[in-house]
Amino acid sequence: MKYLIRIALLFVLLPSFQCDEEDNRTTPEILAEKKQEILNYIQSFSCANATGCLSIAFGAKPCGGPREFLVYPNTVDQTTLETLVEEYYEMDHQYNIETGAVSDCMVVGPPNNIDCVNGVCTIID
Repeated sequence: MKYLIRIALLFVLLPSFQCDEEDNRTTPEILAEKKQEILNYIQSFSCANATGCLSIAFGAKPCGGPREFLVYPNTVDQTTLETLVEEYYEMDHQYNIETGAVSDCMVVGPPNNIDCVNGVCTIID
């Protein structure tokens, strides 16, 4: 009887000693929130002309390289933007590892034509 009680107690207490990995996992929702934070930061600045617009590699494709490029006015604080983009990159890269993500492995290059449209840096196709 004591043996059965010990086994039952073990099964009851064992889950409380396990690490909760879900709390540390990157989710699509977390990535979307971080991306929106970065876009909101960029959108809080405006441009005056096309020469005031730059681009930055953004995200991490599973095969390597950026997922896309973001355009932004040169009036942003470059250090802040780079820090935010690097944080996103690390989260995206970790998500790729955690999920075993795959991609098309196509190389994404920087935009050829960027213009300032109504105070917003815009990629012109």
